[in-house]
Amino acid sequence: MQNLTLSWQSSGAVGAAAYVASVAVRRSGRPAAGLVLRETATILGLFAIWQFAGQLSVMGTDGALSRGQWVWDTERRLHLPSEYTLQQWVLPHPLLVQGANYYYAVLHFGAMIALLVWVFLRHRASYAWVRTTLVLVTAASLLVQLIPVAPPRLLGSTGLVDTAVQYGQSVYGTTIGGLQADSYSAMPSVHVAWCVLVAVAVVRISPSRWRWLVIAHPVLTVAVVLVTANHYWLDGVAAVVLLLLSYLLQWTVARVLAGRRTQPAVEPERVPVQI
Repeated sequence: MQNLTLSWQSSGAVGAAAYVASVAVRRSGRPAAGLVLRETATILGLFAIWQFAGQLSVMGTDGALSRGQWVWDTERRLHLPSEYTLQQWVLPHPLLVQGANYYYAVLHFGAMIALLVWVFLRHRASYAWVRTTLVLVTAASLLVQLIPVAPPRLLGSTGLVDTAVQYGQSVYGTTIGGLQADSYSAMPSVHVAWCVLVAVAVVRISPSRWRWLVIAHPVLTVAVVLVTANHYWLDGVAAVVLLLLSYLLQWTVARVLAGRRTQPAVEPERVPVQI
């Protein structure tokens, strides 16, 4: 069951249609509906750019395997838990494996859309912060991913199984050479960046005492990207670092702008009048 997520062509086309519809709706006197459509178009456009950029590489894919092997070897030197061991715990259970494949393919985009809709409709004042964070962390991830790194599922030395291919659930298509460059965009994990963003936003914005349950999403996502052999531990670490830098950048800019607004106006120097 391939192509469980939107391609860059389809997401771009839907985004363009949503933008045209937003203009028409606003002109018809329904600004709120037009705003919803415009934001939908913006997010779909960003997703299309991400999907398209995933097929590009500034260095080719020749060194992707060696970089992936370096990440794997570095994790062993750091004594991080083995992704191979984690996967071996799950492989004997087909339903768990297929569930993990679906979670990887569907919840990544689905949870983010649900967050954006919820914040936009229920907590509009926080929407700009959430959307800006999404744009910053995704853009930073794309820049890093221009240097291809093979995921553990493509390293024969790891002994890991490509569970999505095994059950016909892969979201990665094939092109020249059998793989897209997107297949080599392991570092950093945008899945981890987005799921942590979702959890932070819900915990910070929601007044409900049940909001802490959202932490299950990043926990499950990290487990899923590891047992499906799509990412290394260090891919997730790099993603969280980029997310923290995105928050830091926004906080710094906000402090600078606030400082400028609170600066007292400089009174012009009074020149004595000569009579």
